[in-house]
Amino acid sequence: MTNPNIPILTTKFNELAQTADADGKSSEFWFAREIMEPLGYSRWENFSSVISKAIQSCISAHVDPDDHFRNVTKMISLAKGASREVDDFMLTRYACYLVAQNGDPRKEQIAFAQSYFALATRKQELIEERMNLNARLDARVRLKEAEKALSKNIYERGVDDKGFGRIRSKGDTALFGGNTTQQMKLKFGITGARPLADFLPTLTIAAKNLATEMTNHNVTEKNFFGERAITDEHVQNNTSVREMLGKRGIKPENLPPEEDIKKVERRVKSEEKRFAKNASVLPKN
Repeated sequence: MTNPNIPILTTKFNELAQTADADGKSSEFWFAREIMEPLGYSRWENFSSVISKAIQSCISAHVDPDDHFRNVTKMISLAKGASREVDDFMLTRYACYLVAQNGDPRKEQIAFAQSYFALATRKQELIEERMNLNARLDARVRLKEAEKALSKNIYERGVDDKGFGRIRSKGDTALFGGNTTQQMKLKFGITGARPLADFLPTLTIAAKNLATEMTNHNVTEKNFFGERAITDEHVQNNTSVREMLGKRGIKPENLPPEEDIKKVERRVKSEEKRFAKNASVLPKN
């Protein structure tokens, strides 16, 4: 189902795009103050901080920031016909992409912008496809972080790496309705030591993450110690998440696998390198 906000945001950013000639070529750019509010920021002080981080990201990528970030001033209207001069930036598509990358990922507008500015096309269906891809990558990162935190937490409570593996496996069995991790890997055709989560859809990754975060929280709050107590807690949390999904007619074991997330990551990184290399620049002063 199409996100109803995508067409609205696409139209808004299309309308705000401007062009300038650079070396005989037309270059797109946006004014920072004009895209600030559509990106979910109400204060220039906060947004200019994001721009500063984006400039540093540009430098780190060995790209000249002067080609993509142009500090300018403009007049804004005040009450009673008054006006004053304010700072602003001209931002290329690449600069806007870096701004989005350094923005608050919890904002839907930022998630949209990360895809909108990363693509040369403005087609809504491709933007939504890229947003879904980014959401899956983000969910996988969150799960890795949650599992790393849980592993560290329970290590201090008498559980070693092998014990953590057993706890995680029993959690999977609860989440997938009695199917073990290995059975799910066989079902999906996953070979070798590759993690099951690398082939799961976003919803299932998020479900695993929720159960893991719940376990991590309760292990600390209820001061669980030892493999048995922590296993029971993790199984209960995965069972609870499964029951919640079941009420909406969703069985995690029946959701189809998705593309190997490692291939997705490599493709995205390759596209981003090509984007940075071929990005249009601002005209020289």
